[in-house]
Amino acid sequence: MKLLIVWILNALALIAVAYFVPNIYVASFPTALIAALVIGLVNMLIKPILVLLTLPITLLTLGLFIFVINGLLFYGVGNWLQGFEVKTLFAGIIGAAVYSVLSWLLAAIIIDNNKEK
Repeated sequence: MKLLIVWILNALALIAVAYFVPNIYVASFPTALIAALVIGLVNMLIKPILVLLTLPITLLTLGLFIFVINGLLFYGVGNWLQGFEVKTLFAGIIGAAVYSVLSWLLAAIIIDNNKEK
């Protein structure tokens, strides 16, 4: 149940990103659900490989290259899915940062992790 709530919150965060960041478009809520799922899978499967491969440049930039990796993945998902569009790499970098902050904020507000079961 918690996973479903997080998925819906991430889709809502993606819609908010499309509203706040220019050059990012989401056609509908079902598209946002699919895009949130694909972004999550890409971040889980591909991002660790890219972080490992770009470790030297990440160390040289004191970790700031992670923003570029996140933006590239966000941009790539936007070019791969129909209905979710990221027009520029810079929009991808800004969109990925805003998406991370919004999804974290929504999850922190909605989901109570300190509940005893």
